[in-house]
Amino acid sequence: MDDSAVRAARDVQATFSRLRRRWRDEIDVRDLTPSQTSVLLVLGKEGPASGSALAAKEGVRPQSMAATLSALEAQGLVRRDLDPGDGRRQVVSLSAAGRSWFDGSRSAREEWLVVGLRERLSEDERRTVIAAMALLDRAARPSPS
Repeated sequence: MDDSAVRAARDVQATFSRLRRRWRDEIDVRDLTPSQTSVLLVLGKEGPASGSALAAKEGVRPQSMAATLSALEAQGLVRRDLDPGDGRRQVVSLSAAGRSWFDGSRSAREEWLVVGLRERLSEDERRTVIAAMALLDRAARPSPS
């Protein structure tokens, strides 16, 4: 393997892990478990989903997801509605309170990162970050078939 590619991959993984941890620190987690927080973030980013789709995305058993969703519903953060395309299924979405939590969490994470970039990096360094993100995005895309 190419040494620079290995080092770049390790550095990217380590940096994104640190960013994820810091973003979690910026979220108002109340009494939410990591699983509940993750589900709220998925629903906020991707929109309504079935419980089975959420279980697959999160890599948990449907029974575990059902317990997570029941807890979130009890806290008023999600709601379940009949799937308009298939009345036998339910779709889960953020409630108004869940949307408010998601929007506030996103704002807090963004604000934290903006402050860090502004206070710790020069304008040229921020431009380098923007260019590096474009390169990482290109590297992360599927290879053309």
